[in-house]
Amino acid sequence: MRKQRIQERSLIGMLITLGVVYGDIGTSPLYVMNALINDAGQLKNATPDYVIGSVSLIFWTLMLITTVKYVLIALRADNHHEGGIFALYALVRHRAKWLIFVALIGGAALLADGTLTPAVTVTSAVEGLKGLPKLGAFSQYPWLVPLTVTVILLVLFMIQGFGTAVVGRSFGLINISQAPVILKAFSPVYAVQVLFNPANKMGIFILGSVFLATTGAEALYSDMGHVGKANIDATWPFVYTTLILNYLGQGAWMLTHYQDAAWRNATNVNPFYAMVPAGGQIAMIILATAAAIIASQALITGSYTLVDEAVGLKFLPRMIIKHPSNVRSQIYIGAINWLLCLVTLGIVWLFQTSAHMEAAYGLAITLTMLMTTILLSQWIHMKGHRALALALLFGFGALETVFLTASLTKFIHGGYLTLGLTLVIFLIMVVWFFGNRRRLRYNQANEQISLLDYRNQLIQLSHDDHLPVFATNLVYLAKVDHQHRVKRSILYSILDKRPKRAKVYWFITINETNRPYDCSYSIDMLGTRNIVEVQLNLGFRKSQHINLYLRQIVTNLIADHSIDPQYSRYGITQPRQVGDFKFVVQNQQIMDLASNPTMGQFDRLLIGGRVLLQNITPSPAIWYGLAFSDVLEETIPLFTKPATDATLTNLTVHHARTPQRNSRQP
Repeated sequence: MRKQRIQERSLIGMLITLGVVYGDIGTSPLYVMNALINDAGQLKNATPDYVIGSVSLIFWTLMLITTVKYVLIALRADNHHEGGIFALYALVRHRAKWLIFVALIGGAALLADGTLTPAVTVTSAVEGLKGLPKLGAFSQYPWLVPLTVTVILLVLFMIQGFGTAVVGRSFGLINISQAPVILKAFSPVYAVQVLFNPANKMGIFILGSVFLATTGAEALYSDMGHVGKANIDATWPFVYTTLILNYLGQGAWMLTHYQDAAWRNATNVNPFYAMVPAGGQIAMIILATAAAIIASQALITGSYTLVDEAVGLKFLPRMIIKHPSNVRSQIYIGAINWLLCLVTLGIVWLFQTSAHMEAAYGLAITLTMLMTTILLSQWIHMKGHRALALALLFGFGALETVFLTASLTKFIHGGYLTLGLTLVIFLIMVVWFFGNRRRLRYNQANEQISLLDYRNQLIQLSHDDHLPVFATNLVYLAKVDHQHRVKRSILYSILDKRPKRAKVYWFITINETNRPYDCSYSIDMLGTRNIVEVQLNLGFRKSQHINLYLRQIVTNLIADHSIDPQYSRYGITQPRQVGDFKFVVQNQQIMDLASNPTMGQFDRLLIGGRVLLQNITPSPAIWYGLAFSDVLEETIPLFTKPATDATLTNLTVHHARTPQRNSRQP
């Protein structure tokens, strides 16, 4: 049995939280202040007002967005201990149909931005080697950094299939003691002043770099199901304190060195490494690289979780999901792993330096945060707090809109890449979800018939000794509605093509529920002992392995005397009450889509795209865990109009003539 996730507060839970949940936000000091220096142009332009104001903006951004919105509010919006934008959408989706677009945009942006996080964190850590005199080659040969990062990331992605299970900022206090004036950053006055200070050439657009400090907040919410909100509540004050100490330390170092001859004309200075004493830089680089790898690991596994939820909500096509360990939260999706690997390595070689990556980083995640705010306001309104919902919507909505506007300057510097990925993922989700909706609409209009009308035929076929037994249990994965209607093609497969005689006919409907790990079923025997309609209710994070559930259901029905025991005369285990299973999976194909006058152009695009995605992703047999079962896959057409041709003309019909006897008999 899989181990349950950690939900209650404990020492081990808090340690795991520190190592997993804060990977992204905990490594942000590696590149945030560096990005702010790049905004200023040179270190000499980072005046005291600019530095104090920038650190103040970081402090209040972490306070408002990460602490208030996510830790104090979002963590309370849990879907049976699960967090993240898709889990939140599952809670509120019944309130309005348009909320699905909010969830799709937010989820697509989160997946797209996740491709940049491993690249920027590991690159920022490795670039610390440039400051070491004995390793000056890292500056002489620009390709050494991306090559080193590529090796690290390749190893990281390669070990994902085997399964996997915050660093304190101690040098901050040393530098703060040398420039205590940096403590003025706790006042929000300096945060406001720097936005309108003429010396700040970026103006309000400096917020695009400041926002990098809180990009990990969404990952924090998504990882709630792994460690529990109690452990996040207990550890966040410590993490927040260490983060602020580090930012204050970096700011203090900048205040004491921005006029030094050795530093004032420097560009691409990373105060994170510069403030560390020379004797400790190698150790800090190793520590930062390890932290960056941990952060990347958390983002990669977080992407698996997000995709798993999207597949469960029918936002994305089916994918092969493996569980490499006994931990329930540990999953591995090979297709996503290698796609992430390809895109991440492409980003490393495209941008090559963390400074260039920072220019593209964070734009897409602002979209996710804004979408989360909209869904959170709906959840709070659902709880009966209308005024609070409006305050959150307009308060955080306005704040995140400002950050989004400020981040738009990143578009031409590389933000186009993440927004392009966001658009591609969003379109795939739209085509898969709404293409399926439109496909079902045509099915329901033209192909639905009631099982009750064919009940007697199925009973007679089951007892017809003139036909060989096709299977003891013949199982169709069919969507049966509350009026017992199924697609015509299913009954045609049983009765018409070549009558399939079985002792029991099973019609299984799989319903996705709002509860992440829901697993229940209901049975309707339709007044018979050999026709079973099963409604299987599975949460959006639950395994879809139908054969495991079905064997348990059959055993229960035999024990309840609802169906007859299925004794077998032969077998290595005797007596055996459950017989063999034959699964029938029907794959739908569209016949000459363009010739259907009843289908609109938009429907053609959606349904055609959906069928294309269906054909290049794992088959239903693999998705439902039937790879080693006896499966018959049937291809059926999707008809939107009966096939007729009014131009066909009836000509003469020649009947066969009876041969006449020859009168001349010998």
